[in-house]
Amino acid sequence: MFTLDERLAADTVELDRWSLCRVLLMNDAGYPWLVLVPERVGLRDLDELSAPDRMQAMDEIVRAAGILRALFRPDKLNIASLGNQVAQLHVHVVARFKTDPAWPRPIWGVQPPKPYTAEALADFRRRFAAAQK
Repeated sequence: MFTLDERLAADTVELDRWSLCRVLLMNDAGYPWLVLVPERVGLRDLDELSAPDRMQAMDEIVRAAGILRALFRPDKLNIASLGNQVAQLHVHVVARFKTDPAWPRPIWGVQPPKPYTAEALADFRRRFAAAQK
């Protein structure tokens, strides 16, 4: 049975569940940042997905990127599957801007996370849902 890693659960807010992936929002208002977690047991890396799941994962990654692009018009989209701290397979999709605090460096460790306010989270959820239609 699939269980979301405790650290991912603590650092994110669930937005949706797609065919393969649980779609999470990193609770850091400093960056528009989605995390996709394929709901498969025991996987650590993308190459461990079955061929059909790999194709579905890519479709969902592109879908998430398209939503962030439509909502935020970023200068760049960063897409990464690292897993150095959380082994469970997950993919980061982050909208980046030349004006963000980490530009052009990676976002990790540049500044402490700024959790979404209730209002900002509700707004993100509403905009995310509308962008999927």
